[in-house]
Amino acid sequence: MTRGETGGYELLTLGGETVRAFVPHPLPPDPPLVLDGALQTLLEQALLALGRLDSVSTLLPEPHLFLYTYIRKEAVLSSQIEGTQSSLSDLLLFEMTEAPGVPLDDVVEVSNYVAAMEHGLKRLRGGFPLCNRLIREIHEKLLARGRGSEKDPGHFRTTQNWIGGTRPGNAHFVPPPPGAVADCMAAYERFLHDENRLLPVVVKAALAHVQFETVHPFLDGNGRVGRLLITFLMCEAGVLHEPMLYLSLYFKEHREEYYRLLDRVRWEGDWEEWLRFFLEGVRQTADAAVATARRLVTLFQKDRARIQKRGRAAGSALRVQDVLKQRPVASLQEVRKRSGLSFPAAAAGMTLLGELGIVRELTGGKRNRVFAYRQYLADLEEGTKAPGPA
Repeated sequence: MTRGETGGYELLTLGGETVRAFVPHPLPPDPPLVLDGALQTLLEQALLALGRLDSVSTLLPEPHLFLYTYIRKEAVLSSQIEGTQSSLSDLLLFEMTEAPGVPLDDVVEVSNYVAAMEHGLKRLRGGFPLCNRLIREIHEKLLARGRGSEKDPGHFRTTQNWIGGTRPGNAHFVPPPPGAVADCMAAYERFLHDENRLLPVVVKAALAHVQFETVHPFLDGNGRVGRLLITFLMCEAGVLHEPMLYLSLYFKEHREEYYRLLDRVRWEGDWEEWLRFFLEGVRQTADAAVATARRLVTLFQKDRARIQKRGRAAGSALRVQDVLKQRPVASLQEVRKRSGLSFPAAAAGMTLLGELGIVRELTGGKRNRVFAYRQYLADLEEGTKAPGPA
């Protein structure tokens, strides 16, 4: 359904040019959303998929093992959309030792994303509401160090930004002027907390994502914060008890369509077409996460059975496997500390896992060797091969 432009314009003079900055109307859409038969079916499918995803914690013997690396996969993907070249292996190596050879600027950026995500989840679990103050805190964590740290972390912008082009005068899109940002975000916060409008949380998340990206309230990091807010909304509403829904891979794979639909909402008011895209992404992403979790459970069980066939030598190897389930990239020293094994026992267990093809050594050296749980890491790295800069 097209409603016309979903906002108005303010004329600005920047660099001697007259620029039209777009100021979105407050949510929800007016006229209201039309959830027709096909869209209602998509909504029901997305909600069922979210229910399956939420129940996956009962499938996983130790859900925190999956979450540790899955959250980091999302950090890599969301940062790649902004042009970083870091991989999941790079991040895990960096977190372990700040290992040389990884692209430092990129991996710091991804590590910041993990810190921002963990901070937001901790605050929500402590009962703090998803509000502008928390959004600014998340942004401060995201740009705490590395690239973007000079872009006023934790504060809404006081200067003009733009999307595409080399200056506001030739930009693809110019968000609201600085003086309008506070009012736009106040209206955004009211929408998040408005309990009188009986919108399913997945629909609210879809609308809120477009609005946040349209306001673009920060000088840098808007895309990453906007993607994080989708998951935070689901967790705050209790639709998900663990942060297991991340749409970055879906957005990355459908990047042109994603940007086209954001524009279509702004300039034509077609929220329904965007909602179809978003709900399909929720369904696909939730189903993929469930499939990955099941695949990992099967992998761990099969590998355990293969190890046990080695008889008395299996004891140490099983304890090494348990450590690598927690940290799929680890040094022998870390394995020794986490397993409680002696160094010779840990080394013997790792050797057995290598013979079985369960682990591979990453560094190629004789000292300070680092090992990866081969198939576990391969499954989680699916879709995270670093692209060229966006």
